Order: sequence, then C-alpha cells, then structure tokens
Amino acid sequence: MVLECVAQNLISRRQWLASAAGGAGLLVLGGCAAPAVQPAHKNLVVGGLFAGSRSDKGFMEAGWRGLEKARTELGVQTRFIDGIAPKKELLVPALTQLAEQGAQLVIAHGGQNNQAVAEVAPRFPGTRFVVTQGLVQGSNLSSYDVLQEESAYLAGVLAALTTQTGVVGHMSGIRVPPGLKGRAAYAAGVRDTNPRVKLLTNFSGDQDDNALSYRVAQAQIAAGADVIFTMLNAGRDGATRACREKKVRQIGNVIDWTQVDPQVFVASAWADVGIGVFQAVKDMTVNAAPQSGIVKIGLQDPAAVRLTTAADVPAAVRSRVEQASRAIASGQLKVPEAYNGPEFSV
Repeated sequence: MVLECVAQNLISRRQWLASAAGGAGLLVLGGCAAPAVQPAHKNLVVGGLFAGSRSDKGFMEAGWRGLEKARTELGVQTRFIDGIAPKKELLVPALTQLAEQGAQLVIAHGGQNNQAVAEVAPRFPGTRFVVTQGLVQGSNLSSYDVLQEESAYLAGVLAALTTQTGVVGHMSGIRVPPGLKGRAAYAAGVRDTNPRVKLLTNFSGDQDDNALSYRVAQAQIAAGADVIFTMLNAGRDGATRACREKKVRQIGNVIDWTQVDPQVFVASAWADVGIGVFQAVKDMTVNAAPQSGIVKIGLQDPAAVRLTTAADVPAAVRSRVEQASRAIASGQLKVPEAYNGPEFSV
C-alpha cells in the first residue's frame, strides 16, 4: 500500500544527523514498489534528494509530489532522502549513497545542489543526474528549470498596481540562483509597472524559520510595505501571521496560496517545480535518458508557471498582469535575472 510505503520511507533531520554523528554512514530511504500497471518501467529506480522537509508546504514538498507522481503514473521505483541542511558537505555523501544503492536516475531538487551534483556525477558515468531549478550540465548531468522568475515578474506587476502605500516587500531565505532570479524578476515587475514604488527586499538566510520570518515581515510592514512577496518554505507561516495581524496582503509562490488563505494572499506566483522532477523521470522512461543541457519550462506551459489571483483583485489589474504574461510567453519581454538595488536589513 502507498501509505505503508511512505510511512516506512520517512527520514527526519534528527535521524540523519544522528547517523552522521555516529559514523554509521548515510541513511537512505527504502524504495517504494512500483505499481503493476506499468510493468515496462518497473525496474527503473529513481532517487530523489530534498535538502529540506518534504512537507514544507512549499518548494521541497512540490518536488516530492513530482517524484510521487512519477512513481504512481509511470510505474518506476523511487527512494528519497530529505530532512538535511542544504550544505555541500551533506549533499555530496547523500547523492553518492543514492547512486551507490542502484538508482539509475538521481534527481537533486533545487539549485542549492548545483555544486554537489557537478562533483558527484563524474564519479558515476553510468548513472544519470538531474538538478531541478539547476544551472549545471555534463555528459550524464542535466538541469530542468521551471522558470519561477516569470511568475515572480507578474507578482511584481500586481504588487505595484495594488499597493496603497507605495511600498512593497520581498522576503526569501537562502541565496540560491532560483531565489535570486525570482527576486530580480519581482523587482523588475515592480519597477516596470510603477518606478515610484519602493521595494524592500531581504534574504534572511533561512527558508524555514517562522520566528525569523515573522520579525522580517514585521520590520517591512513597519517600514511601509503593504504587499509582501514571500519566497519561503516552512517559514512562510511566520510572515503570514505578521501580515494577518497588520492586515497586509501577501503574494505567495510555488502553489496557489489564494486557495489556502484568500484573506491574506492577494496572489501567488505559481511555479510547479514538481513538474521538472516528473518530466525528468518521464524523459528517462521514454528516451532512456533525461533531456540534455538545461531544459526550461515557463509561462508557455500554464500548468507549470502562472500567476493566480484572489477574487477581490480588480479586473483592470488582472488585465495588466495578463498583458505582461503574454509579452513574456511570446519572447517580447525578457525577464531580468540580476538585481543590483539596495537590500533591506533587519
């Protein structure tokens, strides 16, 4: 049964650290048996690495759901490791262990894995490696990049059109390429829509610390922000609490947060990063290998990338957002990937 398989294959950060500290080696999750409906792929083993919690209601969970979708729909066997910190000295042995235990495809979810995978992949030429939201490539290494920066640009457009104070915020945790590109795109969307709007942007150093995100959100609100774009994982709840207390609107990311809490979330920069995980596995089942190079998936695929809006967003604002979306999808508008403006410190 699926529930039994999932229950048996959980690993906590505490278990991981205890194993590492005790010198017993890495803990690797047991594989889930493939459904019988897809016998052609039942021998394909896919390993997933999630440097964070697979139940963070954000980036890591989306990636894990992509892996689960591949298991149930494509009939592959899966195993995964989660609950570890995004540090190279932990990522390298985790990737090594997945490859040594027989995964023909190893997927490292998130750009924080770029360096670790680039180091490990050459050691296992017979194994295929993929980094989702990555920027690396090689003979047996490729990246699948769901362009969350495109929906982040649309979030900037909406923020600039809906702010009443003329000040908007941006909050994230660790400085990884996808987060930096998302911040740059959001800033550009704000600036291109209304250059008079002031942006407060902060990387706190932690995606999952709710007490920290609460303090950062409080500080941005005190500085005038009435719309805050949050690119966080498990730490989003702290920012949400601060927004609710001060009646400030928030723009989420990854999933549709307007369906979760429409009173707080005015929009969400939807970017289903799990699609990158699923597509890499599907390509492996069809072509015996993922696509080569860096595979980009953007607004041309609305199932992967789009901006969702709350019911109270005016039609005129939705129209402006849609106009920008069409310009990006057609290639008429190029979304910047670098930000050189000031940063907001707490």
